[in-house]
Amino acid sequence: MKAINRRTFLGNGIAAAAVVTAGKSFNPEGENRLLPLKKNNEDPFNPVTYNAMPTRSFGKTGYKVGILSLGGQATLEIKGREEESEKIINRAIDLGINYIDTAASYGQGVSQLNIGRVMKTRRGEVWLSTKTHDRTYDGSMRLLEESLKNLQTDHIDLWQLHNVQRQDQVDQIFGANGAIKALEKAKAEGMVRYLGITGHFEPLVLSEAIKRYPFDSILLAVNAADVHYLSFKNYLLPEVQKKGIAIVGMKVTTRSRILASWTPPPPEQQSDARLRTSIPGTISIREALTYNMSLPVSTTIIGVDDIAQIEENVKIASEFTPLSQSQMEEIEIKTLPVVRQALYFRRWDLGA
Repeated sequence: MKAINRRTFLGNGIAAAAVVTAGKSFNPEGENRLLPLKKNNEDPFNPVTYNAMPTRSFGKTGYKVGILSLGGQATLEIKGREEESEKIINRAIDLGINYIDTAASYGQGVSQLNIGRVMKTRRGEVWLSTKTHDRTYDGSMRLLEESLKNLQTDHIDLWQLHNVQRQDQVDQIFGANGAIKALEKAKAEGMVRYLGITGHFEPLVLSEAIKRYPFDSILLAVNAADVHYLSFKNYLLPEVQKKGIAIVGMKVTTRSRILASWTPPPPEQQSDARLRTSIPGTISIREALTYNMSLPVSTTIIGVDDIAQIEENVKIASEFTPLSQSQMEEIEIKTLPVVRQALYFRRWDLGA
């Protein structure tokens, strides 16, 4: 396969930043953006982040990431919601978000396309992460070329192996024509800066993967119900911490199904068997986010349906105070009635 070279793509462009302080109004269209686009070997910089929320080290990379980040699902992956998606992304960056996570598979490329239209002018302000769901070298390189094109950038800050579930997938990734070779080639050629792995399904499989390879980051599914079944918090986080790997938390609200404010749709509209339930969630969005932010994670990603949600989430991050152990346990106990829907993505049987 021909080598991908998009290094000159961004050459002399102008990036974006609405330089505001937390709590003040701003122009959501970003007309006052003046920051130059970063070079491939430089960290992005969003001037709003440090006044907007606490920041943490992103593993050993040297990057300081806000404790709340934007996930590329929900509205961002829905075809036909382009205008709203762009407004959400711009608003998130203007509010201080400096990390955006997406994947080649989200909305069959829709998420990356929506993010790419904003990255065209604001690439220098956010750490951009995406993923390959292919386990082979050739397939992953094709996905990388697609990702670079759709995201309108010449490089990715973090390229990740997407949702590694089983040991046979780990073996394939590290096999003769495995995806790990694509990750290494992409990093060596400057198309990506750092390498990561992600997972929802089985903590011990991911534990084995990080023993095999010195990943820079891990994106893992953990929320307030996690401790009740195949706990990533108990069985994976301690191993990751020992290695100094950047940790990103996801599945905070499990598509809102952990939230007391969520109303289950009628049974006939619940086509996905994993998600079928008649029980509302049991905790608030503040409890859900604050719980995750109290874990030893670098940042927590969450997708949103609209601008109001990203505004509320950033406000919660700005007011964050770590929970005590007893406070975290109280929230964990609240989630007991909804464990299955809160952890629908876990391995519930051998045929899952």
